[in-house]
Order: sequence, then structure tokens, then C-alpha cells
Amino acid sequence: MMRLKDLEKVQKTFKEADQDYQVELESEKIIIVGPPDIVSSEIGIRLSAFLFLWVNPRRLGRVFGSAGGLILPDANLTAPHVSFVRAARLRQSPRYFAEVVPDLVVEIKSQSDRIKPLEKKIKHFIELGAQVGILIDPDEETVTVYRQEGELIVLGDEDILTVPELFPGWELPISELWSPIFTQAETKA
Repeated sequence: MMRLKDLEKVQKTFKEADQDYQVELESEKIIIVGPPDIVSSEIGIRLSAFLFLWVNPRRLGRVFGSAGGLILPDANLTAPHVSFVRAARLRQSPRYFAEVVPDLVVEIKSQSDRIKPLEKKIKHFIELGAQVGILIDPDEETVTVYRQEGELIVLGDEDILTVPELFPGWELPISELWSPIFTQAETKA
């Protein structure tokens, strides 16, 4: 039976070997997660920045990136690309992994990912109590929103992402998530 202590040993081995891999624990199996591709990484940073700029001044809670591990009630350890936990549920960040199901979980498809496992991961978070799950697919330029109740909502470039149950008043045009293409004049500045 794989335990968190075993996972910590594996993480330490990667760290000592100077390897940039994350390790997750799922159903007593260690999952090695390579770094995201550059587009997925940029989308994650962009979304995190937009969320942080809304959440922080209002003291709504905490926004985490993919390096922040979460221990779930089913004893799995995972690190979504972006997550949010309301302030009332996590008054202070622990130095170790947080033992909490985030209120919002975001997965971003990397070039090597398949959609079905990402959908399954988000649905699992929803089953455990996450209010909202978001799956971002840069290849299709779509954002799929999952909620505890209601149908999936698929958004495209012309749409605006809102999460009123967590961020009242926050709006993000989907087109703002994608990597910009700089003009030649911009690159000379």
C-alpha cells in the first residue's frame, strides 16, 4: 500500500536528481507528471494572474499554482494547474500540503495530455466537494465549466468566463487566456 511517506521519498529522489517532475498519488499509485508545455504554462500563469488580481484585494481566499500539492479526503495527493480555496476554509496556508478540496479547480490540457483523464480528474474534484471545475483546451481554444449542479458550459473565444458563486462581479474574456502573438513593432520596443 502506497502512502504519503513513500511519495515523499520519490519526490526527494527527483529533487536530488535535479529533475523537474511532479509526483501525485492516485488510488495508491504514484503518478509522475512532467512539466506542462510552454503554452499550457503561459495560460496557467495568465489565469492565475487574472484571478489573483481579483481575489487578493477582496481577501476572498487563496489562489494556488500547479506546484501546490493538495491532500484530498480520499488520501490522494494532487496538484491542479490552478486552484482556489475560500478564505473561510483556509485561513492560513500550511507549510506542508494543504488538506483541503479546493472550491475551484482548473486543469489545462498540455500537448501530450488526453481530455478524458482531465475530465475525470475534474469530475472527481466536484464529487469531493469542489464547487467549480474548469478544463482549458488550448488546441480547441475552449473552456469547459463544470459545476456541482447543472450542465457543462463550453465557452469559446467570443465568450466571457464568470464564476459568480466564488468571484461575484469577476469577468474574464476567454480570448485573454490565449498566448498573444506580438507584432513586429512590439518586438522591437
